[in-house]
Amino acid sequence: MDDHAVAAALGHPFADPGLLARALTHRSLTAEEPGEPSNERLEFLGDAVLGLVIADELYSSWGLSEGEMAKVRAAVVNEASLAAVAHRIGLGAAIRLGRGEESTGGREKPSILADAMEAVLGAVYLDGGLEAARRVILADWRPLVAERAASPGRRDYKTRLQEVLARRGVVPGYEVEAAGPDHARTFRAEVYADGEHLGSGEGSSKKRAQQEAARRALEALDAPPGDA
Repeated sequence: MDDHAVAAALGHPFADPGLLARALTHRSLTAEEPGEPSNERLEFLGDAVLGLVIADELYSSWGLSEGEMAKVRAAVVNEASLAAVAHRIGLGAAIRLGRGEESTGGREKPSILADAMEAVLGAVYLDGGLEAARRVILADWRPLVAERAASPGRRDYKTRLQEVLARRGVVPGYEVEAAGPDHARTFRAEVYADGEHLGSGEGSSKKRAQQEAARRALEALDAPPGDA
């Protein structure tokens, strides 16, 4: 994937392509090639922009208390969600890495993916302003916010599984099949990570099936589900 493909996946054509190139430059490359600016400053900016957009979405669209908004924001603004979005748009293939990081699988490391995703959001903000950043962010994060904001107190096994697997350097993926008539449809979800099947779950909706599959995966991994 090249920079143009990243811009297309984001839905944001860059007026200044240099911003995107910088956002995709990991510090491991700048260490090997002095003079190449890394994405660390953009990462800092993108983290703040993401937090602001999510906070504004929660305040404007959901009648939650301050404590509930804080819980939802923490559940959707984290390394796991950033890495998952980066993985979805294929960002790893476009990151510019040093030879050492490249040789150790840096393109698939959740921490590098998450940092690059934040940097890209910072680049979108500088290139197109807050509204451009809002459009890009909410395209991916609004469903996550809606899912968590609808029941801010319940446990979110999918997020917990992402967090557990992020520490192992992998990202979970789900396959869902539906069965039965429209008025009584059931869903079955399978969750995988790095080619390994981790768990299965069934439910009356796609989301519930995925949550059950994630819960069973956490049990199989002997990882406590934690609080959402």
